[in-house]
Amino acid sequence: MTIEGPPIARQLPSERTFHGDTVTDEFAWLTVKDAPETLALLKAENAWTDQATAHLEDLRGTVFQEIRSRTQETDLSVPTRKGGFWYYTRTLEGKQYGIHCRMPVRPGETGPPAGEDRPGEQVLLDGNELAEGKDFFALGTYDVSPDGTWLAYSTDFAGDERFTLRVKNLTTGEVLADEITDAFYGSAWSADGGELFYITVDEAWRPNRVWRHTIGTTEDTLVFEEPDERFWVGVELTRSENFIVIDTQSKITSEVRVIPADRPTAEPVVIAERRQGVEYSIEHHGHRFLILHNHEAEDFALASTSVDNPGEWVELIPHQPGTRLESVDAFTRHIVISLRRDGLTGLRVIADGSTAAYDMEFPEPLYSVGLSGNPEYDTSSVRITYTSLVTPESVYDVDLVTRAMTLLKRKPVLGGYDPADYEQFREWATAADGTRVPISIVARRGTERDGSAPTLLYGYGSYEHSIDPYFSIPRLSLLDRGVVFAIAHVRGGGEMGRQWYEQGKMLAKKNTFTDFVAAAEALVRSRWTTPARLVARGGSAGGLLMGAVANLAPEAFAGILAEVPFVDPLTTILDPSLPLTVTEWEEWGNPLESAEVYAYMKSYSPYENVIKQVYPRILAVTSLNDTRVLYHEPAKWVSRLRSVAPEGNYLLKTEMGAGHAGPSGRYDSWKEEAFNLAWILDVVGAA
Repeated sequence: MTIEGPPIARQLPSERTFHGDTVTDEFAWLTVKDAPETLALLKAENAWTDQATAHLEDLRGTVFQEIRSRTQETDLSVPTRKGGFWYYTRTLEGKQYGIHCRMPVRPGETGPPAGEDRPGEQVLLDGNELAEGKDFFALGTYDVSPDGTWLAYSTDFAGDERFTLRVKNLTTGEVLADEITDAFYGSAWSADGGELFYITVDEAWRPNRVWRHTIGTTEDTLVFEEPDERFWVGVELTRSENFIVIDTQSKITSEVRVIPADRPTAEPVVIAERRQGVEYSIEHHGHRFLILHNHEAEDFALASTSVDNPGEWVELIPHQPGTRLESVDAFTRHIVISLRRDGLTGLRVIADGSTAAYDMEFPEPLYSVGLSGNPEYDTSSVRITYTSLVTPESVYDVDLVTRAMTLLKRKPVLGGYDPADYEQFREWATAADGTRVPISIVARRGTERDGSAPTLLYGYGSYEHSIDPYFSIPRLSLLDRGVVFAIAHVRGGGEMGRQWYEQGKMLAKKNTFTDFVAAAEALVRSRWTTPARLVARGGSAGGLLMGAVANLAPEAFAGILAEVPFVDPLTTILDPSLPLTVTEWEEWGNPLESAEVYAYMKSYSPYENVIKQVYPRILAVTSLNDTRVLYHEPAKWVSRLRSVAPEGNYLLKTEMGAGHAGPSGRYDSWKEEAFNLAWILDVVGAA
């Protein structure tokens, strides 16, 4: 049956008043998730999107097959050693989910086994078996006890990130009767494996309690509860396996407690009392705790304090403006610092007892590098992951003494992929205030700089989260059709250090949006593309960016793909009962208390600022069970766009059984990405 036109949502005016300002929201009724009218509208939107994109069905199928044919479907991760076992994950052709396995370390074996030889393999968890008969499946916790006897794992079958935690005996294969519902990510084992620490959430989905569960019983003891609604809690076991760490954080303040892992019933000890605006994290290293902190150190410094009597901080690495220290990993004889400088990630190695340090060197001008796993504490080598816009994810072991790097595996790209067929570039846009904004670009080699190339510009720009250069198999379906891919490293992210983040949050949030527009204009000015062939893409907080630039500079783009977009931020942040709202006040400001914050957020909120103008083509993709950005934000946004600017082309696609990350199985994810890429190719005229 042919649908005559897009769904037109009923308008039912609802008023809200704050700071003397009354706003009418005609689509507020869409927040009632289970209402028949809400579900009917979402299904009607899906039907309209299906019809409006039906002409792309063959292209979607082609792109999906391209992704699949380039992917080695039966594969094996590089095994990681922990104790007497090698741990790894296998994937099988035709199977949606990974299979988690281990095998014994053989006598004299110092490096990970290669190839298909897996004597004594034990399947610990098969995601395909767990997901059988389910529309959605995700693992939250996957945590093997220090002695290798127990596996704690948690599952989510709805996409709402509310997990059920279970324990499996890895000796017998028995899943114990122990079952904990509504658990959050994260867990930590006691030294003897008899106690498991885990986290639960409050009604606003804030992880606020740490519990201790005695294995094989129904005994659960509340260990710590965080009453301040701005703070989240986390729990983990140190790499040394000597301490359980309870980490309490708001957006700008930290407090850490530790419990000796061999005395799991002991009272937690505070490393340093919270001080507003001071962030710190700890890592156990012998007789000391290493402390990465920002006290009088915007880009962070490294200090230490005594394990026996935590107190005074002794400086180890002083603050160096422009070099953002992001994390510290301790091993028996070395410390490895993950850092960021000049818009690129890096790794710095310090030998124990030495002040001398060296930075690992890498061959490409644009890349991303980081530590990968490394569960062993007593080691002189580390596992790292390296990638770039043209280099597939590569796993290396690095000898921390000789500095030798051994390539263990590069992600296979089937079909004759050659990195030399592509080029990557770093260019810069100039924002209105004179700030230089980096742009990372990749294109098929020989792409003409005559303004004719279709281009996809990606952005995020919140929470100090950086979008570093990375390789993508699905992206090849764009590049091989002549599409240029670019990342705008806008303020609000962390690419250029802490000040980059500070200049794109709270009452400086609009810099994120104007930086992205400046990046789009720079791509046109440098003759990569034209507005008629430029599509913008972003998700979650990057979806807020998409909605904002749609209002701010609609003429700059031919299309906008907004995934799980945070497009009604003011309404959400005004409601402290919603998931995440109170914890977000230190990112966006508190519009309940501040009239200035209220007015500022209202001035950029995509939903609040839809006007009658010519918008680019818009595709909004969301999930019904998303607990981070609720489905009704994009649903309301598209409804208002149709109401206020009815001449535009707007599509809403809702996954009715998924969460924030979309479909869970890899084949379903590929189909979802094929849908998105086909729409992009259609918009830029490269279909």
